[in-house]
Amino acid sequence: MASKVYFTDMRTKDGNGLLNKIYNLMKEAGLDKVDMEKKFVAIKVHFGEYGNLSYPKPQYVKIISDFVKSKGGMPFITDCNTLYVGMRKNAVEHMQCAELNGFNSVTTGCPTIIADGLKGSDDVELPVKDGIYTKTAKIGRAIADADIIITLNHFKGHEVTGFGGALKNLGMGCASRRGKMELHTSGKPAIKKDLCKGCGKCRPVCAQEALSMEDKKMSLDESKCVGCGRCIAMCPFDAIYAQYDEKMDVVNAKIVEYTKAIIDGKPNFNITLMTDISPTCDCHDHNDLPIIPNVGFLASFDPVALDLACIELAQQQPMLQGSVLFKETGGKKPEDILAVVNKGTHWQSHFEHAKKIGLGDCSYDLIKI
Repeated sequence: MASKVYFTDMRTKDGNGLLNKIYNLMKEAGLDKVDMEKKFVAIKVHFGEYGNLSYPKPQYVKIISDFVKSKGGMPFITDCNTLYVGMRKNAVEHMQCAELNGFNSVTTGCPTIIADGLKGSDDVELPVKDGIYTKTAKIGRAIADADIIITLNHFKGHEVTGFGGALKNLGMGCASRRGKMELHTSGKPAIKKDLCKGCGKCRPVCAQEALSMEDKKMSLDESKCVGCGRCIAMCPFDAIYAQYDEKMDVVNAKIVEYTKAIIDGKPNFNITLMTDISPTCDCHDHNDLPIIPNVGFLASFDPVALDLACIELAQQQPMLQGSVLFKETGGKKPEDILAVVNKGTHWQSHFEHAKKIGLGDCSYDLIKI
């Protein structure tokens, strides 16, 4: 049976602004039928790297939070720490970044919890049913412990996965730092000797005894290393890093497998904002000119169908003059805008793998409200 994907445009009038449209979208899509009484509800967002302004705004989170509380639920806004160097690689800086970008208990109506803890090492392994590339998903503990997951997603292009939406917000965004290590790489971490201070903080967390000190610099024995990535989280100087050597289609497949593990047997609901549709991820400290106009808001209980609906709506839109998409095509609309914006990516592999492992068959009915 085709999944239902609900859509509302961004046209407004007195008494029916954008926030009210989000509320009506949630209600029409059936979120009010989910039992939330005394349940922990994780509202999964991307806070945006500081300097980037295309991430979902906190006012949208508050509408979701208020909706959850009206149903007796206990909402919290959450994300996991990043694997790469930036302002969101540990919980202290991550929460500072969130606050700088406007997320706090007043603006969102609920507390903020960094799901994988202070250093990104507080996680839970969830089984991946029918997983081909992964057998367990390493998920931030607070998300794994939540009773219900609601994602608030920003649709955009992405330089590795082709696009970002519900699947990426779930599969990549809910992964702990060692989970992100598994998603991005097929091998081992590496050490930048010039950044290593010889503090030794990484060594105690290595269960394989693969780390040793040589001339006051840490060394990695790859024959012993299993690639868990826990040492990355422990290094305060960013000397240990992931090598990002996995093929793009495999990354997409792993994201799908992680998504399946996260939502298996757990109520989940997904809202995507098709606004400020930037060519690359909100993880950058900047955002380029949108490639297409604002489209609207979509919601569904099926993240696979939701993402495909967003892509198909995006492909129908005119290009924005001056954008990287417009310049790359010389103003001639291409068949696949995402492939042009981020060359070499293959967004279709998300959906091919979702069908293969039984996460979703991609069929949907678009219901306009």
